[in-house]
Amino acid sequence: MDKQTVVVLFGGRSSEHSISSATAGGVLGAIDRDRYAVIPVGITREGAFVLEDDDPAKFPLDAAHLPEVIDNGSRILWPEPGGDRTLRVVRADGALEGLGEIDIVLPILHGTHGEDGTIQGYFDTLEVPYAGGGVLDSALCMDKHFMKVALQASGIQVAPWVTVRARQWEADAAGVRAAAEGLGQLPLFVKPARAGSSVGVSKVSDFSELDAALALAFAEDDKVLIEIGVSGREIEVAVLEGTDGVRASLPGEIVLTSRGFYDFEGKYLGGDGVDVVCPAELTDAEIAAIQEVGVRSFEAVDGRGLARVDMFLTASGELVVNELNTMPGFTPISMFPKCWVASGLSYGDLISELIEAGLRR
Repeated sequence: MDKQTVVVLFGGRSSEHSISSATAGGVLGAIDRDRYAVIPVGITREGAFVLEDDDPAKFPLDAAHLPEVIDNGSRILWPEPGGDRTLRVVRADGALEGLGEIDIVLPILHGTHGEDGTIQGYFDTLEVPYAGGGVLDSALCMDKHFMKVALQASGIQVAPWVTVRARQWEADAAGVRAAAEGLGQLPLFVKPARAGSSVGVSKVSDFSELDAALALAFAEDDKVLIEIGVSGREIEVAVLEGTDGVRASLPGEIVLTSRGFYDFEGKYLGGDGVDVVCPAELTDAEIAAIQEVGVRSFEAVDGRGLARVDMFLTASGELVVNELNTMPGFTPISMFPKCWVASGLSYGDLISELIEAGLRR
């Protein structure tokens, strides 16, 4: 059987560049080489597409020295619509080289310019198939305000919130403070609307902390959410659009032992104070309810490919959805692959399912 050629695309211009690069290390090491030929393409922090080394060891998840895509002088030339799908590279010395026809791109980009629908729209324009989320679900889930609106419209419970623009804060800080106090309880969480992986997020336990939290969030985005902190177990479920339709994994749980919330360090760098448990200790009824809400949430945003759905299970049994991630982390300590492994799907087979779903589309 001829191998299909997959471009593994990683890095990018967002603050999550290194996490995407570390994810690439995992994917390059686990993808089925008997089934797929692989071309690694990196995006530098400045946005240049470069031909990268096919070497998983080059991109380890090392908190002390996070990997990144360095500009090596090469430049990728993507296929144009209406022609063949030959990928080309201009080498650093100016030589043009064809890399062969590609079948699909696997974008493992986190954050802006990758997880927000922009790269998906680019490949739609080029008529190049890709795996994972599409334009609409990626854009919706990257913007936490509109994600909440879409979920609410489908009858899915979310935490009460207010959305604040930077210009509102500058023009009427007292009004913003009053709106936050009007939510009626503490703690509050202040988060950028369009930044991933808890970047710029703060927990506000006293209203005196609000101004500093807003300053941190506005440094990432000019649109910020202030939302009520939900008390409950932090549950995550992985959703996959596979060969047999949309299905959800066994749920996992984030157990905070000493950390205030599941922040960037806890998610990706193995920081103390967080245990990632999958499968979570739940009743059969709770598992079924969580999986149902996960799939409903995926469908509410017109999900494609995959998503990790994060929610709270309250003491009264309510499920409150916190967010959806359309390109969840694939690092060794990430919840998405862990939940599928616990559900009987290996890391390599998970990657194959994503690729095959993209090829079918």
